[in-house]
Amino acid sequence: METTSRVDTDGAPGTVAEEAPDTVTEEAAPASRRSLDGYRDAPFPWYGLDEAFTGPRWLMQVGTAADGTVQHGATGHGDEPSVKTDGSGDKERFAAVITVAASPVRRSGDGTGVLDATTASSAAWLAGSGLLAYTWPPQMDHTRRDDWLDQQTETAFTLADDLGGAPWSTLSLPVDGVPVEFHYRESEFGWVLAGSARTGVHIGAYGRGMSAYGLGFAVIDDIATYA
Repeated sequence: METTSRVDTDGAPGTVAEEAPDTVTEEAAPASRRSLDGYRDAPFPWYGLDEAFTGPRWLMQVGTAADGTVQHGATGHGDEPSVKTDGSGDKERFAAVITVAASPVRRSGDGTGVLDATTASSAAWLAGSGLLAYTWPPQMDHTRRDDWLDQQTETAFTLADDLGGAPWSTLSLPVDGVPVEFHYRESEFGWVLAGSARTGVHIGAYGRGMSAYGLGFAVIDDIATYA
């Protein structure tokens, strides 16, 4: 994967991995209190589930570069997930859609290095780490979860680095009405997928309780409908 480092994944999708030294994200907050500003400032179109999905829609977070440029972000669909230790999290039905700006190889924000291009692997990494943020095996206490999360995050990064290998398979889903091939994998915690749209962005998604096979993605005409 075209990345140079990893990021903290606590709370929600963070920053594109290769952007870690130069990016920040919005503080986690209930969807009703999250700002539209970051979404409106993005120089790329946002994606969400298409009109076939009729459930709740809500904002998640955006990731920005050191200069304030929006690099990626996520929108939520269905039940707003939470980290739960009693196993009831399995009853939540949600899908988060991540949009990542397609960026070429470029200089880092501080001018001291080079950042690799973003790809579908970048979206896969954000999706995999995002799913982990809402996963807490019920038998673990806080200390053990920290160790578990570090281990699982490393695994998610490694898997995103090889989208052509196991356990990834391919899944064709509509993006703006056109079939697009996605890389797809399942785990005991949920599912993750990633691909690239023709509009110059990469799309990642993760969820549980909702089947990925029936999903479709489309450009969000008015991000305010998620607020």
